[in-house]
Formats: sequence, C-alpha cells, structure tokens
Amino acid sequence: MQTAKELPACPVETTLMLIGDKWKVLILRDLLPGTKRFGELKKSIGNVSQKVLTAQLRDMEEKGLVHRQVYAEVPPRVEYSLTDLGKSLKSILDAMWTWGEGYKAQNR
Repeated sequence: MQTAKELPACPVETTLMLIGDKWKVLILRDLLPGTKRFGELKKSIGNVSQKVLTAQLRDMEEKGLVHRQVYAEVPPRVEYSLTDLGKSLKSILDAMWTWGEGYKAQNR
C-alpha cells in the first residue's frame, strides 16, 4: 500500500489509480456477490487473458482491495474475495450501473 505522501493530491485521481482499469472494475463487480476461484472469475469477466487477470488481481491485492486465499490441497485451490476496503467501492459501482442504464436508455 502507498502512503498518503505517495498518493495524488486529488481524491478522484487516487480512486482512478486504484480502479481506473476496465478489468479492475469488472473484477470488483464480479467479486461483490462473494468469493470466486480464478477460473470462475475469468469466465465471468469474459475476454481477459490469464496473464492480465493475474496481474490485475495481484495489483488489487497489493493495494488492499482483494484478498487471496490459498488452500494447501492437491491441486492447489485459490479463492479471491473483496476486503472491506474493496467492498467499500460498492456505492461507486452502483452509481456507474445507474449512470450506464440511463445512458443506454437515452441512446436506444
């Protein structure tokens, strides 16, 4: 996690730094209902490569938005879930959903 001195002065820029990538927003959307394994997440997101999804999840984990749970099984099982910080972005995603619905309704 970055310290306050390393973060942008503008709060909007800080938020965009954390979730400004298309894949990160979709990861948040798909983890809001609950925990998912990597394969489930990849399938629900759609057209994302394994490499990109792995990189995005690692970055989100490093920033405290996603929790990665590894189970000592054969084969290993890995599950992803949102941290409390990640869950706190729900209102932002809800606002994006509402705005997107309105935009789609205007442009039919």
